[in-house]
Amino acid sequence: MERLEEIWLNYRKQIIIAVVILVGIVIVGGKYYQPQPNKIDDPFTTTNKKSSSTQKGSPVRGRKAVCVDIKGAVTHPGVYRLPGGSRVNEALAAAGRETPDADMNQVNLAKQLVDAQVIYIPRKGEQVPPTLAGGMATAAPVNNGGDSATQEITNLNTATKEQLCKITGIGDKKADLILQYRQEHGNFNSVDDLKNINGFGEKTVAKLKPMLAV
Repeated sequence: MERLEEIWLNYRKQIIIAVVILVGIVIVGGKYYQPQPNKIDDPFTTTNKKSSSTQKGSPVRGRKAVCVDIKGAVTHPGVYRLPGGSRVNEALAAAGRETPDADMNQVNLAKQLVDAQVIYIPRKGEQVPPTLAGGMATAAPVNNGGDSATQEITNLNTATKEQLCKITGIGDKKADLILQYRQEHGNFNSVDDLKNINGFGEKTVAKLKPMLAV
């Protein structure tokens, strides 16, 4: 015991310094060697990063649909609703493709569609006005069998009475009936729904179809 006291008295300064250094080493070493959380095992971190990356690389969707009127040498001419960004080739497919007498050399199948566009597929030997060839026209005027007046495609669900009255075959009274039907039954699902209105027979609707869309 006396020996320990003697050592303490003679070397206490060195002992205290050594203890302080040892404690410091333990504290600092503990910080450097503290295990880090495994990022791969964190489901929330992984999910959020994956979601962010996916959103950044995803193409923009949800373009508004377009209505186009396809005429001429096609199997089923008429008005078709297609997704926004579609091409003439897709409109042609919706109409049952071209007929054997179609002159596809005059048609630009890669042309992007716009709403209320007229696409005319010419027949072989037929001279087509540049405004109609290959779907180049946007809301192009349509000549109605000898009538010098021109018509544009009109949307049945958004047209005003004034716009409806401009359509050949729809007068003041029929325009009122269309607006009344729209008010009572909601939007038209197709131009053929006009047949549900008194005064719009099969022949009348057939004549109006090239000038109307929904």
